[in-house]
Amino acid sequence: MSGTEERELVTKWRDLMTCYNKVTCDLDRELQDQHGLGLSEFEALDRLIESGQDKLRMHELAEGMYLSQSAFSRAVARLERAGLVGRSLCMDDRRAMFVTATEKGRARHAEARDSHRKVLAHHLD
Repeated sequence: MSGTEERELVTKWRDLMTCYNKVTCDLDRELQDQHGLGLSEFEALDRLIESGQDKLRMHELAEGMYLSQSAFSRAVARLERAGLVGRSLCMDDRRAMFVTATEKGRARHAEARDSHRKVLAHHLD
């Protein structure tokens, strides 16, 4: 790789990170200010509800998320404390936990979803 190609590659990477940071900061601010949800909490709730499943195992919900396992667990715990999700043990595998959206969680998601999509459209359309 030539020096020019390397610089172009690094520039592309930095541009991507700048875009990511702008979008996530705007999303976090909008979701927090308007709906009392952090971006991580909204993302977990959004993935849970959009899965179309009544409940998901924690590890299924965490797949593809940008959070470490401990950060994801803390986000779900915050959702549970707020009454937006419930957690229950899997009867077939006592090591596994299920996450279920509550009615309150579905309502909060419905309110916050439009704000989330509006910010995405502003930055990505």
